[in-house]
Amino acid sequence: MSTILSYLLYFLLAYLLLTFTLFFLSYLGSKSASFFARLLASYLALVVATGCGVFVSIILQLVGFGRSSQWAVGRAFAWMMAWAVGVRFVVEGKEVLKATRPAVFVGNHQSELDVLMLGTIFPKHCAVTAKKSLRRVPILGWFMALSGTVFIDRTNRRTAVAAFDGAAAEMQKYKQSVFIFAEGTRSYFDKPDMLPFKKGAFHLAIQAKVPIVPVVVANYSYVLNVRKWIFGSGTIPVKVLPPIPTAHLTADDVEELTRTTREIMLKEIVKLTEKALRDLNGATYHRKAINVVGSASVAKTTSVDAKRIWE
Repeated sequence: MSTILSYLLYFLLAYLLLTFTLFFLSYLGSKSASFFARLLASYLALVVATGCGVFVSIILQLVGFGRSSQWAVGRAFAWMMAWAVGVRFVVEGKEVLKATRPAVFVGNHQSELDVLMLGTIFPKHCAVTAKKSLRRVPILGWFMALSGTVFIDRTNRRTAVAAFDGAAAEMQKYKQSVFIFAEGTRSYFDKPDMLPFKKGAFHLAIQAKVPIVPVVVANYSYVLNVRKWIFGSGTIPVKVLPPIPTAHLTADDVEELTRTTREIMLKEIVKLTEKALRDLNGATYHRKAINVVGSASVAKTTSVDAKRIWE
């Protein structure tokens, strides 16, 4: 046992040393070092948060607050990520999150960084849906299972429908909300766009007779672009849109509800991304590098071209 603990300690020390070294290289201007430094820091923060979350979930279950486990651990993860990698999600419309319960929250899915977005916006008495394979992932899967995650087997329609039936019953009985990424997978887009929506979230909302609440995140490829090995610090805007009622709808309305929700969200993504890039430009224009030549100083400014970022 002591040998295993020694190996784990050596691994942790090597992991931390590598992470700090990469951060140091990133400050010297290496973009690839910045990418891997923040990637390693993010994984460490996730492991620590979910590892603690296993015990937090057990304790909260014992005292009757088990349905708030994901909210508590999500907030801790958001704090760790802001400190470790300098990325924050700024939310507009928080009052909708608190006032609407139960609901099916529907968000756009860009990358692994959306876990941090969930940690920032997640309301109390809410659970996520996730693919069934995540249940087998050590630590993360344990936490998700203990905290009430709705696992979906996308390869088996019968079990997927059964999972949503169970979720609808839970929502009605306990006023439990659910968060679903309607695209079903990460898009990794570097422009404001979304993949086609899956219909599961909308079937669930109509079945449970609860509203759809769209949660829109600006395209954040200016902070994280996995394909180009870009991962920097920054602020990402999120907007919670007004609830879309479903109490008067039936299964025949799922197609139209899916289409209109996606259209509303796509328009908002474009607006949010444009605003984020304007803010980024403004911050850049105010960041001046002073070069002293003799007794004269020359102020240089740089800007970010939105079109270049979206290409």
